Amino acid sequence: MSNIVIIPTYKEKENIEALIRSISLLPVPFDILVIDDNSPDGTAQIVRNLQPSFPNVYLIERPSKLGLGTAYTTGFKWALEKGYKYIYEMDADFSHDPGDLVRLYRACNDEGADVAIGSRYISGVNVVNWPLTRVLMSYFASIYVRWVTGMKIKDTTAGFICYKKEVIENIKPQHIKSVGYGFQIEMKFIAYKLGYKIVEVPIIFTDR
Repeated sequence: MSNIVIIPTYKEKENIEALIRSISLLPVPFDILVIDDNSPDGTAQIVRNLQPSFPNVYLIERPSKLGLGTAYTTGFKWALEKGYKYIYEMDADFSHDPGDLVRLYRACNDEGADVAIGSRYISGVNVVNWPLTRVLMSYFASIYVRWVTGMKIKDTTAGFICYKKEVIENIKPQHIKSVGYGFQIEMKFIAYKLGYKIVEVPIIFTDR
C-alpha cells in the first residue's frame, strides 16, 4: 500500500462525496481515511454509504469534536499500522485541489523529498477568497516562525502535506501537544530538526 490521504471532517456533507470521487479518479491511486468528529449533518453516514462502491475509503468516527491535531494523530497511527508508504494531510472543503495530491506524491516518490508541502507562499501569495487582513496575518506568521525556528519553509502553517512514513515514525506525533496551526508548525519543525528533505510545491489555496 502506497498512499493514504487523511481527511478530518466536521459538518462536511456538502463536500465529502465530491471530494472522495475526485480523489478516486486521479491517475495515481490514493486510499482515503476520513476521520469524522460526530458531525451533526450526517457526514459520516455519507461516507458509509459510499464505501461499498469505493473500497479505497475508510472511516474513523470519534464521539465529539476533538480537534485537528488529535484527528491527524489518530490517522497517522492507523496509517502506520496498515503500512502505508506516503501519508497525506488534506482539508475536506476543496480549499486544497485534489489534483495537487499527485504533485505532492511525485515530489516524494520521484524527486526524493521526505516531506512535500503544498505551499501558498513559495511563489508569491497564492490565496483566493481570503480578506487581505487574513492573508497578511498568515503570511507574516510564517515569516515570524521562520525567524524563530530557523526553518527555510515559506508556508509553515500549511495543512496540505505528504510525509514519508519514516518521517511520521520518527516525529512521534502522539507526543505533540500543540493544536491547530501550532500542530502543523511543530510537525514541520521536528522534521526539519531531524534533517529530512523538505520541499514546497506551489499550490493555489481557495478558501471555501
